Amino acid sequence: MPARKNHKAKKKHHQQPQHQLHQKQPQEQELPQSQDEETTPPAYRIAHSDIYGRYLVANRELKPGELLITEPPLVIGPCVSADPVCLGCYKPVTLSAAQYRCPSCAWPLCGPSCVGLGQSNGHSTEECALYTKRRPQAADQLHQRAAPIDIRDLYELVVIVRILLLRTHAPAQYVLIERMESHTEERRHNAVLWQHYEEKVVHRLRESWQLSETISADELHQICGILDVNCFEIGQNGAKARTLYPSAFLLAHDCSPNTAHTDDPRSFAIYLRTSRRVREHEALTLSYAYTLQGTLKRRDFMHDGKLFWCQCQRCADPRELGTDCSALICGGCKAGTVRAAKPLDQDADWTCDRCDYRLSATQLVRLLDRINNDLESIDVHDIPGLENFLKRYREILRPNHYLLLSAKYSLCQIYGRIEGYLLPQMSLEDIERKERYCREFLEVIDVLEPGLTRLRGLIMYELHAPIMVLAQHAIQNGQIQRQDFQRKLKEVVKMLRESRDILLLEPEGSSEHEMGLAAADALTKMGC
Repeated sequence: MPARKNHKAKKKHHQQPQHQLHQKQPQEQELPQSQDEETTPPAYRIAHSDIYGRYLVANRELKPGELLITEPPLVIGPCVSADPVCLGCYKPVTLSAAQYRCPSCAWPLCGPSCVGLGQSNGHSTEECALYTKRRPQAADQLHQRAAPIDIRDLYELVVIVRILLLRTHAPAQYVLIERMESHTEERRHNAVLWQHYEEKVVHRLRESWQLSETISADELHQICGILDVNCFEIGQNGAKARTLYPSAFLLAHDCSPNTAHTDDPRSFAIYLRTSRRVREHEALTLSYAYTLQGTLKRRDFMHDGKLFWCQCQRCADPRELGTDCSALICGGCKAGTVRAAKPLDQDADWTCDRCDYRLSATQLVRLLDRINNDLESIDVHDIPGLENFLKRYREILRPNHYLLLSAKYSLCQIYGRIEGYLLPQMSLEDIERKERYCREFLEVIDVLEPGLTRLRGLIMYELHAPIMVLAQHAIQNGQIQRQDFQRKLKEVVKMLRESRDILLLEPEGSSEHEMGLAAADALTKMGC
């Protein structure tokens, strides 16, 4: 996801009171929008100031769910990971001998009928021609014995090569990308980052791939910076990709944003909407980091990729807006809560609110990394493994800690959906557990991602089923009165309606949209 476009201005902003973000700034201009301007003023405009750089502000009061931006990608390609994907549709592939490959360049593809073959947002003919000439340096290196880091390095080049091809085949798109901020000078001072791109991108493309006459080292570093600072990671139905969009990158960052975005699974166009009411002159924001991550890790992620230390209201609050999703149980008195003493100082100690116990930032990072590695080692469909994870760390992490929430979210989704734990097979204890996890997760999301957000829609859909099943069991066994049963039914209807209204905003063809249709169907069957 993007970051602010003016690095120096960004640092100045972090020293200002939060309310200044919502004040009208000088040098504002309207950005073209697909609206009926005769009846409705434009939803937003570009503002520029020394505090904030270029960013978008509400031109009028905006209601939840207003569509702000929809636009196709300027360029799209695989995410930076060691996972092989099809160059046409970005769905997972393997490097096995049986995997279908492009007959010309030999890059792995999902199959001969991939919708992205020959398309500008997939495996284009121009790209194929370039890779065909360099098969020994490119696709021939992608085999079953290839090391994960080598796979990662090759897939990282794909978007960069596609940007280079735009210079010849779509120059207008290249100009729009070239104008984006790259923070090249700041990145030059980051020795590890700079050396990575120098070796893995600049040297490889200019020397090994013999493109030195096509692109300079400085231009390649600029492209790498533009991608790091401005790209969005998207994907539906198993596909994963990173993209650059013409104007969506202008949104500022906040760890509890007022917009939500999704992408079309066929065209990869972005849809960006307000998730809650936005006041006139208020900055339009999205989160560049994963919302359900603790402050320490979130700020590290943004600094490493976006080159700024976030100082939003959530980051500045040791309790993270009251959610305590970074809090630990005191290792000394066992009764107190350990939080960041100075949350905007990455190196500050974490201290107990009841005794003198403290953890250094280094100790905390080691602890979080160890627990996170433990969580990632568990298969996402392993219900006993995830339950055991929750038991192992409930004496160390507070209930709302983001690592516990991650496990609970997985359990919310798979209880009732996998063999052995389908809803009719589940014990009452398991159904009650699913309900509890859904409620705990929703309580946090209502603070961090309030309004019309995808996570809220998904978790409310998951929550309606256990409420209904438990209510039916209770009324049949005389455990509740009819009045109580009716209250439960009203809650089920509320969950389904909100879930429907949120998830039907997702693009057709996405799994979320299908879930929205299921919620609508359930309401119809209930006579609502």
